[in-house]
Amino acid sequence: MSFIEPHHEFAKRKVQEGSCASASSVFARCIERLMQEENEREAMSTGMADAIRARKQTPRSEFIEFHESDTVFEDVRRRLKRKG
Repeated sequence: MSFIEPHHEFAKRKVQEGSCASASSVFARCIERLMQEENEREAMSTGMADAIRARKQTPRSEFIEFHESDTVFEDVRRRLKRKG
């Protein structure tokens, strides 16, 4: 494997700090982190897909009607503007 100089410097610094035993362990930790992030993204995607499938099974009789007079979205927009 080859790495650009900033990556080598980062790995050397981590070894010098004692965070990792070797440059190889630094790169292994980075790869583990990428794998973990990928697994988390996959789990979120699966969870969203499951939620969508479940909602698609909801009978129309259980839907909550939205009326023009409802101000829930406008209320949220106002609160967000105040915070921002």
